[in-house]
Amino acid sequence: MPILDPRDRLIVALDLPSVSEAEAMVARLGEAVTFYKVGMELTYAGGLDFARDLARSGKKVFLDLKLHDIGTTVEKATARVADLGATYLTVHAFPQTMKAAVRGKGSSPLRILAVTVMTSYDDADLVEAGYAMGVKDLVARRALQAREAGVDGLILSPEEVGAMRALLGPGMDLVTPGIRPASAEKGDQKRVMTPADAIRAGADRLVVGRPITQAADPKAAAEAVVKDIAAA
Repeated sequence: MPILDPRDRLIVALDLPSVSEAEAMVARLGEAVTFYKVGMELTYAGGLDFARDLARSGKKVFLDLKLHDIGTTVEKATARVADLGATYLTVHAFPQTMKAAVRGKGSSPLRILAVTVMTSYDDADLVEAGYAMGVKDLVARRALQAREAGVDGLILSPEEVGAMRALLGPGMDLVTPGIRPASAEKGDQKRVMTPADAIRAGADRLVVGRPITQAADPKAAAEAVVKDIAAA
């Protein structure tokens, strides 16, 4: 990945219940933010048209849909996302799903990110779900499968970024949720890190939601995260 401006490394998660609230947040953040994540909640509230308009306005858009279905469905859905002008789309890191998404994006500039293990999961959660390996081993296995499938990058906890950067080299985008400024609450995340520490560990872009969108001054909160990124 080319050298990025610190501002372009921050992705603000618009995990909001309505398009009107998302539009208001984008207006409040102004030029402080260049990249936004639109997830399931907002997508199901009419967020696809909003995402298209956001991309047309010059902002970068990350559609966090975590696709996982039969190959044909994933391939066709990915092609439609490419039509929206999004920069990133997430799929679950299952080999068939990843290969289908790569086919679906075709020659478009859409970049596919594979979700390794959700940042709200830990080893105990994987045991409960029936997995025979812990988080670190499963992330590594899925990372290698993603590279083999031709995926552009990974979504993974900042705790795994350093090891995966060493394993994969510089060729894949590593995008990390679970980012919390030092003063912020963890919320429902279990594997978290500060912005500066995540960048030092090898992350390319950081996803930050509530510490910015629920702040008394969201623009100031975003600028503080960008400053932390620049310091790293």
